[in-house]
Formats: sequence, C-alpha cells, structure tokens
Amino acid sequence: MKLIIAEKPDQGLKLASPFSYTKKDGYVEISPNQWFPNGALLTWAIGHLCELVPPEEYDPKWKKWSLETLPIIPNHFQHRVTKSKWKQFNIIKGFVNRKDIDEIIIAGDAEREGEAIVRIILEKCNNQKKMKRLWISSLTPKSVIHGFENLLEESETRSIYYEALSRACADWLVGMNASRAYTLLLQKKGISDVFSTGRVQTPTLALIVKREKEIENFKSEPFWEVLATFHMDGKNYSGKWHKDGETRLQDESMAKKIAEFCKGKEAIISSIEKERKEFQPPLFFNLSALQATANKLYKFSPKHTLDIAQKLYVKGIISYPRSDSSFVTKEEAASFPEILQKLSKLERYKDYFPLPKTSIINNSRYVNAKKVTDHYAIIPTEQVVNPTKMSADEEKIYSLIVERLIVAHYEKAIFDYTTIHTLVENRATFISKGKEQIQEGWRAVIYKNNSEQKNENQEDDQDLPSLQEGEKGIVKAIKVKGGKTQPPKRYTEGQLITLMKTAGKHLEDEELIKVLNKTEGLGTEATRAGIIGVLKDRKYIEVKKNQVFATNKGTLLIESVGDSLLASPEMTAKWEQRLHEIGEGKASPNIFMEQAKKLSIKLINDARENSGEWDFQHFDLTEFQKNKTSKNGKKLGTKLGKCRKCDGDVVDKGKIFGCSNYNTSKCDFAISKKILGRSISQTNIKKLLTEGSTDFIKGFKKDGKEFTAKLEWKDNKISFLYK
Repeated sequence: MKLIIAEKPDQGLKLASPFSYTKKDGYVEISPNQWFPNGALLTWAIGHLCELVPPEEYDPKWKKWSLETLPIIPNHFQHRVTKSKWKQFNIIKGFVNRKDIDEIIIAGDAEREGEAIVRIILEKCNNQKKMKRLWISSLTPKSVIHGFENLLEESETRSIYYEALSRACADWLVGMNASRAYTLLLQKKGISDVFSTGRVQTPTLALIVKREKEIENFKSEPFWEVLATFHMDGKNYSGKWHKDGETRLQDESMAKKIAEFCKGKEAIISSIEKERKEFQPPLFFNLSALQATANKLYKFSPKHTLDIAQKLYVKGIISYPRSDSSFVTKEEAASFPEILQKLSKLERYKDYFPLPKTSIINNSRYVNAKKVTDHYAIIPTEQVVNPTKMSADEEKIYSLIVERLIVAHYEKAIFDYTTIHTLVENRATFISKGKEQIQEGWRAVIYKNNSEQKNENQEDDQDLPSLQEGEKGIVKAIKVKGGKTQPPKRYTEGQLITLMKTAGKHLEDEELIKVLNKTEGLGTEATRAGIIGVLKDRKYIEVKKNQVFATNKGTLLIESVGDSLLASPEMTAKWEQRLHEIGEGKASPNIFMEQAKKLSIKLINDARENSGEWDFQHFDLTEFQKNKTSKNGKKLGTKLGKCRKCDGDVVDKGKIFGCSNYNTSKCDFAISKKILGRSISQTNIKKLLTEGSTDFIKGFKKDGKEFTAKLEWKDNKISFLYK
C-alpha cells in the first residue's frame, strides 16, 4: 500500500478528490483503483510541522542573551515537532511505521519548501522506506491523475531539499547571532528593545530607510515653465518653452520676460517628428508581477494577493501561484483553446471573443520551455469558474489572470507619437507632444474595464490637429506656471516587491549582476510577502495609504548596521548563487554551511567594532526607554533633570518633555519633542537642563531652508543660538 503525504489538509483533499475515498481524522483512505490497486492512505502536514530547535536545546548557556556566549553555532542542526502539532505528527509516524506501507509519495507543494516540510517529517520518523515524488503545478483532477501516473524518483528532487535545508539553517545562524549582537550592543547605549535581523529582511529594510533618507534630505527648489497656446489657420495646440531640452527655469523674472516677449508674436512650425511604436501584449503573471499589479490597482498587500491566489489554486482553478516564471511549455499552450472556449461562454468575458489568434503554441514570447523552471506561469486551468460566484477579491485576482491569457491571443497595440517644434520670432523654441492610436490591439481587453489603469503623462496626451512644417500662426495665449521640485515618492508595497526582485542589479561587479539576473534578488517569489509582513510585525515599517514608511526603530537599526554585509545585496547575491547551485546538485551543502558559520562570526565582530562609533543624538529615543511607574500605577517618563523654572523634575510626557509639578503648582515648563521638523533627543534635553543649552543640532527647517543651531534656555523660554 502507498502512503501519500501532502503539505496541508486542503491540498490533501484535492489530491484525493479524483478517487473514491473515505475521510478520517487527520487522513483519508483511498479505495483500490487502477492507479492504486491496493488502495492508499493520504495524510498531511499542517504547514511546518517541525521547526529548528532553539539555542538552549543545544546548550543551556545559550538561553540567556549575552555577548560573551556569542557566536551560537550548533555542531549539528536538529528539528523538533511543533508543540501544537504532535497529534498530526503521530498520525504520520504511525503510517510510516506500518508494515503494509511499501512506498511513500512526497506530495508537498512542488518547490523547495514543500520538499523540505515532508522530508523533515520523514527524517523525524526514521523512515527507511522507498520514496517517490509527486510533482504537479495544478490541482485539477486531470493534473493530479497525470502526476500520479508520472511520479518522479525521490533522487530527482533530493537536491532541492538540501537547498531548502541549507537556506533555513544558514538564515537561522545569521538571524540568531546578528539579532542578539545588535540588541545587546544597543542596550549598552540605553536602547531597550529587541532588534531582529535577517539575511533578507535587513537589506530590504535598508532599501526602505534609504528612500526615507532621500525624502528627508531632499531640498525642494522652485521652478517656472512657460506654456503657450498657438493658433495656426483655425487650428489650436499647446506647447512648452524649452532650451536644449530643458523646460524648467529657476528664475521667475526670466520666465516672465520670455512670456512677455512671445505674447501675440508670430510662430512657425520649424519641424515635425513622428515615431511609430508597437507594444506587445503583457506577459503571463509570475507571483511578483501579480502582487505588484494587484497592489497598484486594488491596494492589495502582497500577502493578501498571495493568500487569494493560494485559495484559487487549492480550488483547482489557477495553476501554482508561487511561480517565478512568466512562460509556459507547449503542453500547457495546447490546453488554451479548451480553456478559452469555456471562458467565452461567461458573461464577464464574452465581449473579448472571438479572439484574433486561435493559438499561441508557436509564440516564443509566451511558450518557451527553457524559461520554465520548477513551475510555469500563473494561468487559469481547464476547471473554469464563473467569477461572479466568487468573493469580490477572488474575482479581481482571477480576472487579472484570465485577462492575461486572453490578451496573449490579441494583436499588438500601435501608436504614432508626434513631436512638434514651434519657433516664436525666430528666437523662442517650444515643444508640443501628442499621440494617435493606430491599432488598439490588446488594450481593448486590459483597459476596457479599467482592470489595468493607464499610467501616461497627461501632457503627452493632447490631440494634435493636422499640421505641416512651415505653417505659420500666432501665439494666441501664454502664461507662466510655477512649481516646486518634488522629493522621491515612498514605495508602495507592490513596488517594494518589484524592488526586492531586482535589488542589487545596480552593482558594478559584473559577476554579481549575472548572479542576480539568474536568481531571486532579495527573497524568493514565495517569501517576499512574508518578509514585508515581518518588517511590519517588528515595527520597522508602517504602511499608510499603500505607502511604506520606515519607522524610528527601523531607521535606528539600519544606521547601526551601516555598511555591514548584513544590509548588502552583494551578500544576498553570493548566497543565492550558492543555494541555486546546491539545488542543481552542483555545490556542497556542507561547504556552504561552513561559510555561513564564518559569516555569522564576521557579522558579530562587525557589530562590536561599529558600536563604538554609534551616535544617536539625532534620534528621539523615548520609545526605547524603560518607563517607571508611580505609586498610583500610572506610567511616568524617565527623569531627565531639574526644571529650569522650579524645583520639579522634567519628565517624558508623550509629545513633550514637561515639568512634573504641573498638576500641583501649574509650572508650565515644556519643550516639544519635535521643533521645526527636528526630533530633540533626551541627551540634548538633559544637557539643556544642566548647562542651559544643547549641542549644535542639524536639520531644523524654516521656510523651506535648513539650518543648524543650539537650543538654549533664555528669558524663561527656548531660543535658538546660531553658529
């Protein structure tokens, strides 16, 4: 009899659905059939049933967080059964040890983690029996049966188990050692909090903090543009003044002079340029592209998109969602006509039919077996479902995937882009841009229901009249428009997913660029949403209105890490290259783990060396201070010194530092924690209370300008003391 072990209960029931079966507590019995003549038992893990043991189970001295006990490097990594999952583990173990079980089929998700989850359980059960591997990208009955008919040998996927195990153990080493090192060293600076670090989460956080710094340090500059409306023989169009391609002027008076010079003057079209551009239909979705698109259109978090896609996969109506490929093989392409024929009967999609192309099986833009790795692109399966019967969010994700399949069978979109150069009085040059749609093509599907919005510059969208070189007219109207340069925008969660995928590709090292082009950047398709979730949970980032903000805590950690490899895409590139080679059976897991141990030691040493130079005066460290409690149980802030107005204590009161005697004597001594956009540290407040003034503080902002000054207590109020 065969024993099938799936990754999750819902997946297990889908694998059993093509057969006659009886559901039991924690497993199902599949009745004898042509594929399993003696029947089969099918059970499942509950996700990660086993976990790496904590440090103290290797050595009791590692339970207490101490710099003296670092590094934490076990001789041999061990797993334990998660406490809440012992019941299911015992069910699996009981089946593994049954004498009538002659073969075990590993049926976790067809990727690294699915491989590791089941194999680790089997190792904990001391399994000695023959194993096979079920490898499928869809949970439709047709796909499941095909998979059981074409089981892989266990040896064919063993290397990706070693890859997953190496990744998990090495990440444990880096995270465990670096997290303790930075937490303990920051505690020495009076910062009481736990600072979790990780090989992927810390470089990702560094990218977010970098953008936050760019926004913070950005100095907005005013500019002016000269906009004209031209009248040519009854035809009007608009243009923008430019010189050598630059349309912005830093001098308002010069802009006004240009406008005054051009007012009512003769204009002539000096040249017209036309360029035809063709736009191919978009590729099929991989997970990152699906997450980025759903975030842009619907503000879905990457995790929410993955959760929805996983539900659709388990229902059998889309293919495996954690795919990193945008291509399919000819086998999948051969099934498209059947899928599309079913879709054409649904009210939601019928207007897109008939399709311009009946097959794309020979279209290498979509069908390329060499670019399909573990899984092909995310596509709808032959198990077509009416989207109106789904939840609203499921319908949105399903329709995105369906529409990508439909547009692959459409023609390209074609536009003519026109650029007109207009000369006023043979001196002032203006540029006008417009476009004309020649062939709508695939855009008739994508933009019909605004499922993918246009993202085009409105100034390039004007409908230009029919004009000729040499035509003459006049400047009908002209105006000066003022504006200010804008700082970089914060990332959305969707943009962050894309950024993680491409992180490090700006490196000058050609070898590393090759690695990053072949591998995953920061994280994998399956883990990026989780990494963003971890950063939220650790309070390193906040997401407001779909914009990602670095918190004070996140910024403090990244400033502490500095140029360490811990925040470097370079380390990730080398790491991912080696892991990829392990998965291909071309590299040794043991050698990789030795390198991970050396790296962990280096990260600890780097943190120790850098900690001597840490200076957090520009941070508001209030949230990291341990609060004291008064006799009545109410929390009071840390005492910072004696009040400059009375004999009271100045304490943290939330948004201000204020006198503790306010309630008794109404002493109104108070200093805001943020003055002219600059956070005031407790260190500087202590100095002001004892010496009458702070150190010089950079970054005060007034009227758009930044300045440096001391705060001093003078004439019973706070004043600025300039350099």
